[in-house]
This record gives sequence, C-alpha cells and structure tokens, in this order.
Amino acid sequence: MAGDLYLPGGFEESKKYPALVTVHPGGGVKEQTAGLYAQNLANQGFVALAFDASYQGESGGEPRLLEDPTARVEDIRAAVDYLTTLPFVDEEKIGALGICAGGGYAVAAAQTERRIKAVATVSAVDIGAMFRGEDAAANLQTLEAVAKQRTAEAKGAEAMFLNWAPNCAEEINENTAVLMREAYDYYRTPRAQHPNSTNRFLFSSLDKLMAFSASSQIGTYLTQPLLLVVGSEADTRSYSEHFYALSNGPKELFWVEGATHIAMYDIPEYVTQAVTKLTAFYGEHL
Repeated sequence: MAGDLYLPGGFEESKKYPALVTVHPGGGVKEQTAGLYAQNLANQGFVALAFDASYQGESGGEPRLLEDPTARVEDIRAAVDYLTTLPFVDEEKIGALGICAGGGYAVAAAQTERRIKAVATVSAVDIGAMFRGEDAAANLQTLEAVAKQRTAEAKGAEAMFLNWAPNCAEEINENTAVLMREAYDYYRTPRAQHPNSTNRFLFSSLDKLMAFSASSQIGTYLTQPLLLVVGSEADTRSYSEHFYALSNGPKELFWVEGATHIAMYDIPEYVTQAVTKLTAFYGEHL
C-alpha cells in the first residue's frame, strides 16, 4: 500500500501527536480530496495519512482496479497498523475520516476496529446500498452477468470494466443525475483529475459491492464518537441520516448549508467549514 503522510507545522519527532487515517472515495486516489483533507487537518496539529486502496492508485494488488469492500476495510486497519509503528503517534489517539464511499468504509471499519477512537465522514455513502438500489430483479440479472464474466475471464477472456463517472461532456445530458455531473467535473477535468484515478473499476467488483453493508452493526458495535458532515444539497444525504439514526453512541450530524455532495471535496468555503468542525471533533475525542 502506498500513502502520503502529512505532518503538523513545527513538527517535532520527540512529541506524541493524535493521528488520522483519511479514506478516499470510490474511484479516487490519495492525491485528491483525501489528501486535501489530510493536509488541512495536519495544519491543525494532527498527523494524517492518506493512502491508495489496494489494487488502485500506487498501491499493489491484482487484479488492478478491483473495488472490494472487504479489502477496503482491511486497508483502513493496515493504515492504523502503520500509524501505531510511528514513535511520534499517540496510538491511543487515532481517528478515521472517510469521504463518500470512504465514509462508509470508515464507519464499517470502526464497528470492529477498536483502535479507531473517533470516526467522521464527509458526504458519506454506503456503496453497497448504492449499488443494490431497490430493484432486486435487476440485481439478480447483474449478478448473473458477473458470474458469466468471471467464468469468461477464468478461461482467458479480457477483463471487463465499468466507469465510475461519465468520461466526457458528451456523455452528459438532461437526464444525467446531479451526482454524476459533479463527478465528471471533479474527476475528469483539470479541477481534480489525476493520472492514477482512471475512472474505471472491474465489472466483477459488483458481486462484492452488492454484498456489502456499511451499517449492519452500527447500533451494536459503533460506540466511538461519530461525526457526519454533509452538504444540505447533497443527493446522498440520506446515507448520513441513516448512519446517524442507527448509531447509539455519541453522534452529530453537521449540515453545511448550500453544499452538494462533491462540493464538499474541494470547494474552499465548504472544506473550511468541514475542517473547522472536524478539528473540534477530533480535538475533543482524541
């Protein structure tokens, strides 16, 4: 796994610092919003680690561009492992921050990873629930197609990929969802485009994605403090509301007025509000 470690200003290796793991969205890489939040939180006195998911970005793993929720959750544990080896990290003060699908993965990890003492999300998504939707018959057809594709690939066929977002402006029309319009602008234009973020994932990821739930044990095992930061105009706001409703531990749902889902990734006025809130949250609970 490849990661970027962000250190506070005036860093002194002899001191002990609270530390954060930042988890990127589906299709993202560490150099995008996860790194931006890591840098901003390092500026507030935290050691922050942004990393590429296994099979993606600069991290290793085959097959490339697999989106496996089980591996994504394990990546978070591995990132915590790494932080505990650093002499300047207080291992009793480690938190997690996840953005979009990374938010769902961070919440899922915290349910059983007790070294995470506080967990926060920005524009959280339960990627399993998103891919399942509500049409069980359509899901079964998709799973049949995945099964056939896996057999074909086992026999030597080329891997099949899907796009996370529209690849070009010509793919966008009046019927394109706001989230997909925003995703194109963020991931496929100079706004935040990065060569390691290819906008593709393996079609055979779908069976794993559809089996995943970020929320299955929230009510029982997520006892750590939880902060959910979400834009008031986000079309994904229901995921944060759902996580909030399920949690029986200390929790807060923090609305950023006027922000959409992806506006929270990098628009300065919204990121500043989020970082201010996150700094106070982690400052209190780590």
